Amino acid sequence: MRNEASKLGKNLKRIRTAKGITQGDIVRKLGVGRGFISNIENGKANPTLSTIAKLAKAINVSVLELMK
Repeated sequence: MRNEASKLGKNLKRIRTAKGITQGDIVRKLGVGRGFISNIENGKANPTLSTIAKLAKAINVSVLELMK
């Protein structure tokens, strides 16, 4: 499970930075704390499927793209 969380975090950060989206942008869209987004990007959090779907929408990619 840790490996999947790490992969998700790396993909989130890679896509987010490539699109010029800040963690703050995601925080404002989702109404969560910056620490939560940071923990996801560092593989320290295991977000729910609902949260993953919201993250994907916030950075304008599919859930599949975010998880691959």
